[in-house]
Amino acid sequence: MRFDRKNYSDEALIELYKALILPRLIEEKMLNLLRQGKISKWFSGIGQEAIAVGATMALEPTDYILPLHRNLGVFTARGMEMRQLFAQWQGKQSGFSKGRERSFHFGSNPHHIVGMISHLGPQLAIADGIALAHQLAQDKGVSLVFSGDGGTSEGDFHEALNVAAVWDLPVIFLIENNQYGLSTPVHEQYRCAQLIDKGVGYGIEAVQVDGNNLLEMYTTIKHYAAELRLQPRPILIEALTFRMRGHEEASGTKYVPKELFEQWAMKDPIGNYEKYLLQKRVLNEFQIAEIKKQFKEDIEAHWKEANEEPEAEPNTADELRDVYAPFHFVPQTPETSETKEIRFIDAISEALRQSMERNEKIVLMGQDIAEYGGAFKVTEGFVAQFGKNRVRNTPLCESAIVGAGLGLSIKGYKAVVEMQFADFVTCGFNQIVNNLAKIYWRWGQNADVVVRMPTGAGVGAGPFHSQSNEAWFFHTPGLKVVYPSSPYEAKGLLNTALEDPNPVLFFEHKYLYRSLTEAVPTAYYTLPLGEARTVAEGDEVSVITYGMGVHWVKHLIEVEGWQGRIDLVDLRTLLPWDKAAVEASVRKTGKVLVCHEDSLTGGIGAEIAAWVAEHCFTWLDAPVMREGALDTPVPFAIPLEQNFLPAFRIREKLVKLLGF
Repeated sequence: MRFDRKNYSDEALIELYKALILPRLIEEKMLNLLRQGKISKWFSGIGQEAIAVGATMALEPTDYILPLHRNLGVFTARGMEMRQLFAQWQGKQSGFSKGRERSFHFGSNPHHIVGMISHLGPQLAIADGIALAHQLAQDKGVSLVFSGDGGTSEGDFHEALNVAAVWDLPVIFLIENNQYGLSTPVHEQYRCAQLIDKGVGYGIEAVQVDGNNLLEMYTTIKHYAAELRLQPRPILIEALTFRMRGHEEASGTKYVPKELFEQWAMKDPIGNYEKYLLQKRVLNEFQIAEIKKQFKEDIEAHWKEANEEPEAEPNTADELRDVYAPFHFVPQTPETSETKEIRFIDAISEALRQSMERNEKIVLMGQDIAEYGGAFKVTEGFVAQFGKNRVRNTPLCESAIVGAGLGLSIKGYKAVVEMQFADFVTCGFNQIVNNLAKIYWRWGQNADVVVRMPTGAGVGAGPFHSQSNEAWFFHTPGLKVVYPSSPYEAKGLLNTALEDPNPVLFFEHKYLYRSLTEAVPTAYYTLPLGEARTVAEGDEVSVITYGMGVHWVKHLIEVEGWQGRIDLVDLRTLLPWDKAAVEASVRKTGKVLVCHEDSLTGGIGAEIAAWVAEHCFTWLDAPVMREGALDTPVPFAIPLEQNFLPAFRIREKLVKLLGF
């Protein structure tokens, strides 16, 4: 192995050595503890330390790094306290994730590290978002994100590189090619001769380095980071290395040919760098021994301290409280009494425009939302007012854009992502339910992202442009799900969603966009999330619904002459939903129908009906009833679609309840 010290001082070479040896010594301790049953799992990076250490030491402390399992050197090189790391790996309360995560599934904003999730690939788009924030702020920062060789097969890899290339984002995509994805060798992972070949397709410069050569890693990252600060663009770097232990310890290494271990043992990054330092008389044997001795003593002391801490004690109130980042809602009333009759879609547009005027950190992203104004023209004219930095057309890559929204959030921006249709959110599902929803609970980083979701049927758009998919997200703690039914509600609730620091899925019914008008304050105002509203007062039957259900029931009240009989509750917010309002209505009437446009089985109505049956049983005078769409995909032909929708079946249920 050939080392080129450039003009690095002896002191710099020694600091690199210390940074390199520390994670190896910690790992040796961890493997002993694993054998003793004192930690439950370990992903070893032995033999790969030069990549994490070289990359981290080459960056500025304010540059964000997004590491993976085998990158302990990132955490130690960023100066994380060993005691807290040990507490993390034992699931202790004082760990970075309060015992809620294991190994390296955590981050730390003070250390500018964003933690991974088990799904390989989503962190790549987060790095895009962080780099976009640097680009918008013009602060010359860069982000660096790790991928394994196996992870380059993920769709997220493609999406993230494509977006970074199109937007010239200052991101370093660092592939650790350690020859195996668990047990699958690289020749079964991809057909290109080398992973840097993938850069060509994206127009990205790609460089291959010896990942076991600490100085080569350090120099390469330092060089490109400096270039990216002056000329922002993405770089793909493939670091060749080898995984000397199993994917995780339990999986073993029997599937790896013995000769590979022998070849790569000769390339050990620590042994070779030590030999170089000794040859150049930068260090001597005694000094190396002293460095290791001091580190081992520190490791033992910090381990002892963490080990003596009590096991994490469950506290249900704390667990529930940490699902959402704190948000103190302060109602904003309109500054003037002026109102204007506007459509539902205009209310959405007004909320976005006024919120963007108030908060220059809001960035809109979506397909065709810039000059074209979006599929429904919600953002028409926005580019002229706010510019293309804040109103951004995106490639067709929902996962990358949601992930980029999270990256923007980490840097203090507010991201608004428009799904062209709510149906297309499936392509970004993982980012929403596993990254946005969980990140605050995992390590205290809020996801300040609003995902706008044009939803619903009634316009003959068929099974892929008409779905009501809010129930998919209703089951995911950490998300807020909002579904307004009128222009007034839409504007006020969207303004609040844009103030709330938590991830909000904001459903907008397409049928209502241009079919419904209402007098709406022209000035800025907000409405509370999590509070239902009573649309019509009655004392015989409670109808709990939202979205189009509100209008179907309002119509029935008018044509059937049911005024004063139906108590119509519009949930407005589905997660969290207003239990107090539902209970108050049930107490008043004693009979309940829960209805929605979504298919009946597994819909939100099932949860609400079950809750009413459990908590309001003593006030019930009839069985709790539900109604929803058929349990089929949404048909295209209008007569079939009308049969699919529950409007006429809602009437039948109400007649039954009124006569019960």
